[in-house]
Amino acid sequence: MSNTARKLRFTKMHGAGNDFIVLNGIDQDLSSITTEQWKQLAHRQFGIGADQILLVEKATRPDADFRYRIFNADGGEVEQCGNGSRCFVRYVQDHGLSNKNPLRVEVAHTILTLLSHEDGQVEVNMGAPIFEPSRIPFNPAGLPSKQDFHETVYALAVSNNPGHHDDWISVVSMGNPHAVQVVVDVESAPVLAEGPLIESHPAFPNRVNAGYMQIMNRHEIKLRVFERGAGETLACGTGACAAVVAGIRRGMLDSPALVHTRGGDLTIGWGGIHNNVCEPVIMTGPAITVFEGETDFPA
Repeated sequence: MSNTARKLRFTKMHGAGNDFIVLNGIDQDLSSITTEQWKQLAHRQFGIGADQILLVEKATRPDADFRYRIFNADGGEVEQCGNGSRCFVRYVQDHGLSNKNPLRVEVAHTILTLLSHEDGQVEVNMGAPIFEPSRIPFNPAGLPSKQDFHETVYALAVSNNPGHHDDWISVVSMGNPHAVQVVVDVESAPVLAEGPLIESHPAFPNRVNAGYMQIMNRHEIKLRVFERGAGETLACGTGACAAVVAGIRRGMLDSPALVHTRGGDLTIGWGGIHNNVCEPVIMTGPAITVFEGETDFPA
């Protein structure tokens, strides 16, 4: 690595406490940054600090306004980040990159539609949830399973009690994989103890985000998520979407649902599946700029 350094301009943002470094990849060249350097930037003691790093880039397809890329705190690139998408549209508008509203933004596997409201909230069409195991990806071979209303749930048996199958999970993709379980009390749930075991369970070849959902009533939940590559975060937008979808599929929730995370509230709406057409999930929540700055970065 060269001893010379260059200035890297960044914006620190958060969506319900899920915090991000946002980088303009249109006006500055980010192509040479390595996995280890992404990890260094996200480090809370030795870098700027963030759950994820978001890149704003030129679109590569004609039906999108921008391209949106996401790197986790461990330096790995991932497919989707719901809270980050709201910060993305706020960043683009605040920095004069576009005045379109809504915006169409390409992520790894789809196009997101992002609508900014006058009250500061941002609404995101997250696309339709994915349930087919091969597309999540998820390999359920050998796992105990049962039907719960419209949902097939599975037991991963990651607890310290061998053969313990009380923690049935729903598996759904919102562009990234989620394993969601219902708990009696989200505050006492074993998020930090079992979250890493679920994240790296062999049934998930690309790892998985582990969600813990407490049902408050048919339109309200509490949620904690152990995110793949980031650990527990104060909020997870795709995790909130996956949890509400799972709750509706299991007959426990109705749309829309208010999701209380440790960092703030998100509203999730999903119309279900009708005539074999899966409706998109709509997420609404805050997007806040914390500060802007420059950092010396190895050239």
